[in-house]
Amino acid sequence: MEFKDYYATLGVEPSAGDAEIKTAYRRLARKYHPDVSKEAGAEDKFKAINEAYEALRDPQKRKAYDQLKAQGYRPGDEFQAPPSHGGGQGFDYEEVFGNGGAGGGFSDFFESLFAGQRGGRPRGPGAGPGAGPGPQARGDTRAKLAVPLEAVHSGDSVRITINGKQLDVRVPKGVQPGQVIRLSGQGNGGGNLLLEIEYAAHPQFEVDGRNILYFLQVMPWQAALGTTISVPTLGGSVELKVPADSDAGRKLRLRGRGLPGTPPGDQIVELEILAPAPTDDAQKKAYRNLAKAFGEMV
Repeated sequence: MEFKDYYATLGVEPSAGDAEIKTAYRRLARKYHPDVSKEAGAEDKFKAINEAYEALRDPQKRKAYDQLKAQGYRPGDEFQAPPSHGGGQGFDYEEVFGNGGAGGGFSDFFESLFAGQRGGRPRGPGAGPGAGPGPQARGDTRAKLAVPLEAVHSGDSVRITINGKQLDVRVPKGVQPGQVIRLSGQGNGGGNLLLEIEYAAHPQFEVDGRNILYFLQVMPWQAALGTTISVPTLGGSVELKVPADSDAGRKLRLRGRGLPGTPPGDQIVELEILAPAPTDDAQKKAYRNLAKAFGEMV
């Protein structure tokens, strides 16, 4: 398999901070989202962007990846994970990704670094390098389940592959990170499988408790004069009124459009104002008139 440069995929330097990585991911995920982009190969780029962000947003994964990258690997180089990689990097859990989310469909390269053997056999602290798929003692098996936000919102089931078999796991509506789903008899040797919930990275939304955060890009005249825009939520698109005289960073609230709970969360929409580059003389003239009207305000 080929080595992947996750920093290059996101267009950031290896020294980039968490905020810069998140910003780059959000920008690229919007650009290449299959529901938005008509560009050839957009879906493959979207998957690569999600994979890169999943590797770099987690401090443990990023540290393990950086240690390998420091050995001089370049994009496209033939790569095979060292036998000791994974068992000694501090990962106490297998990570299992539910279908339909940003975490699904990762490459063999990603799995070789972070997901142990293909087929999903959970890896615990006692699973040493090169551990084979032979008989295992009965006992509880722990794994982390990265769940799409859509499934958390609706309470849908997700399909996972673990121990070489597919399982449909019902996600409780509004489940929170850290909560555990117990599957009787699905662990090693007929023991129980304990799935600890975490949220898969989403290309459009961020999570703050039960609130959903969404960044809405508007044109300067829309912010100044006011408008109504269709915005996505986990439950489908809704119409949002953007008041006149809105500044960049203004936050608008869609009540009850966050994650389910008692009470349910809201969706917070933060405005980002775009300044499109002029493409003809008429647009340049409009900018000159705008500059005259606002003078030296900036």
